[in-house]
Amino acid sequence: MRTRKLLGGLRVRLVVAFAVVAAAATLTTGALTFREARTGVLQQSQDAVIEDFRQRIDDLVPNYPFPPARSDLASLAADVARGGRADNWRVLAEYRELSATSTPGDTFEELSPAMREAVGARAATVFQRVSRDGRSALVVGMPVIYAGPQSAGRHPSGLELYLTVPQQEEQGYVDALVSAIERATVPALGLAVVLALLAARGVLRPVRELRRATRSIARGRLDTRLVVRGSDELADLSHSFNETAAALEESVAELRRMEAGARRFAADVSHELRTPLAAMSAVTDVLDEDAAGLDDDTAMAVRLISEETTKLATLVNDLMEISRFDAGAADLHLDDIDLAESVRRTLAARGWQRTVAAELPAPGALRGRVDPRRLDVIVANLVGNALRHGGPPVRVRLRGAAGREAVIEVRDGGAGIAGTVLPHVFDRFYKSDTARSRSEGSGLGLAITTENVRLHGGTVRAANHPDGGAVFTVVLPLRQDGTDQDGTGPDGTGQEGKRP
Repeated sequence: MRTRKLLGGLRVRLVVAFAVVAAAATLTTGALTFREARTGVLQQSQDAVIEDFRQRIDDLVPNYPFPPARSDLASLAADVARGGRADNWRVLAEYRELSATSTPGDTFEELSPAMREAVGARAATVFQRVSRDGRSALVVGMPVIYAGPQSAGRHPSGLELYLTVPQQEEQGYVDALVSAIERATVPALGLAVVLALLAARGVLRPVRELRRATRSIARGRLDTRLVVRGSDELADLSHSFNETAAALEESVAELRRMEAGARRFAADVSHELRTPLAAMSAVTDVLDEDAAGLDDDTAMAVRLISEETTKLATLVNDLMEISRFDAGAADLHLDDIDLAESVRRTLAARGWQRTVAAELPAPGALRGRVDPRRLDVIVANLVGNALRHGGPPVRVRLRGAAGREAVIEVRDGGAGIAGTVLPHVFDRFYKSDTARSRSEGSGLGLAITTENVRLHGGTVRAANHPDGGAVFTVVLPLRQDGTDQDGTGPDGTGQEGKRP
């Protein structure tokens, strides 16, 4: 995966892009240079040969009789060939059906019928480059023009001379030019790669700084800022990042202040309510004892006040517990206990032995270091929720998993949880029926359960069982000898203590 990430990184893409552009530019420049240089070399050689050929014809043709005989054609061809700038001229002289070459037996295969036709039809010098057996040659055809009377003008004589000149020397120049271009391409590409690395470094430095700053903000350091250098697009990006980070820091600070104020308010209100609620509870206890001697309406009112006072006390206690979780002040007091026995005590303390079916391991078979009070709250809240909102039968199952985890399952026999409700069952004060203004519980039971499970480092989830009803599953890690699974204590220091 890391190899794939490196191959698809910005540095690699920049280097490849620079290399491709440099290669394209180098090859294009080399091709254009080669074409122009080759054209210049061949053009210069061609012009010199044609000029020399024309000059020789103008000097020699008047010295021969016209119309010429075959021997005259042979002598003319030999004289023209001897006068060339090199010793490799080959000349063919033709007059109607007669022809002769400067070298006896020369077939003059380079001369094409199309060129013969062009020389005869255009009455002008015609040239053509041909290649045979890997050798390049220049073929020139030139008709002999006689100047007649002034009224008649110039007209072809029918005498035509053709010249073939090998161009090995010019081809050597071209080959040398190709080799030079090839040798220059590799350094050019190397230089392009070096420039690409330098350019990529300049581009990637602010990008890397931006990445580090983003990760720093993600870790909670909202005061992270970038140093703005220059005035280009990357500088604008750094400036925008700093503005965004400043706005985010201000917003988060404000949210934290509001959240802290809300937590303090809930804690203060809950704390202030505990004293009058304690007095109200004492009064309602006395009224409950005397309710039997009161008239029916008064007894009903007394019982209603007692029930509501109990609910209010439960809500205040739950709010106090939630406030401790929010403030990070919840303590985890671990003890090595028998989990099955703890679940039995929870059911017995609330009188649920007959209404809840328990499937527990044998005594002593499943032990672990947990907070007994918080385990009691977890089981009680889940079972109470199943009894209030589910349907019989309610089952509690405790089992071990992989020898390092305890799994608690609470299942009811009701209609299950609606799909739209399932993602929100652990939310605070969430009500599946929005038209229902009040509920039997405080609406915080499952939220408190979630916080207690997280405090132990476990997980809790809700789902619908395939056979009907809802099932809540809690997975708790089993600590041994006062340590976490990684060998540290609950607070990560090897000692028991607070956990956020």
